[in-house]
Amino acid sequence: MTVAADTRRAVRANPFVRDALRAGICNYTAAARFLGVGEEEAVAAALRRYAEDLADYEPPTPAGRVRVNMQSGLGPTDDPDAALVRVADTMLAPGGGDLTGITATGDGVDPVTLAHVVARLDAEGVAVGAAGATDGVLVVAVNRRDGPDALRDVEDAVQ
Repeated sequence: MTVAADTRRAVRANPFVRDALRAGICNYTAAARFLGVGEEEAVAAALRRYAEDLADYEPPTPAGRVRVNMQSGLGPTDDPDAALVRVADTMLAPGGGDLTGITATGDGVDPVTLAHVVARLDAEGVAVGAAGATDGVLVVAVNRRDGPDALRDVEDAVQ
C-alpha cells in the first residue's frame, strides 16, 4: 500500500481524525504522529491532500422541530409492548428501574443524530447505558441521576 492509502485507512479507523480534517481544525503533524502509519512528514502531506477531498464538517441538524422527552424509572422488562428501547434480547421499559430514558423525535432524527448525541453525552461525562435510533426517533438510557443534565445535553445536541 502507499502512504496515502495507509493514511486514509488509518483515518477511517479513527473517525474523530476525519471529523477534525473535515472541520479544518487538524494539526497535521500531530495527527500523523498519532496515526503512526509511516514517516511523519509524508503522512502529514497525505492528510493535507485527503482533507481537500472531504466535505466540510457539519453536525447533524434535524429538519424542523425536534421534541425531547425524559422518562425516569427504566429497567429490564420481558414485555416487548412496554419496551422503550430494545437491544438484542434486552428490553428497557418504565417500571421502577434506575435508568432514565431520553427520547428525541422529529424529521431528520436518525442514527447519525444518535452518534452525535452519544458523543456529546460522552464529552459531558454522562455514561450511556443503552441507545438506539431509526428514522424519526432516538433513545438514550442514562443513570437516573444524570437524567436532567442529559436532557439538556440532548436538547442542545439536536438543535
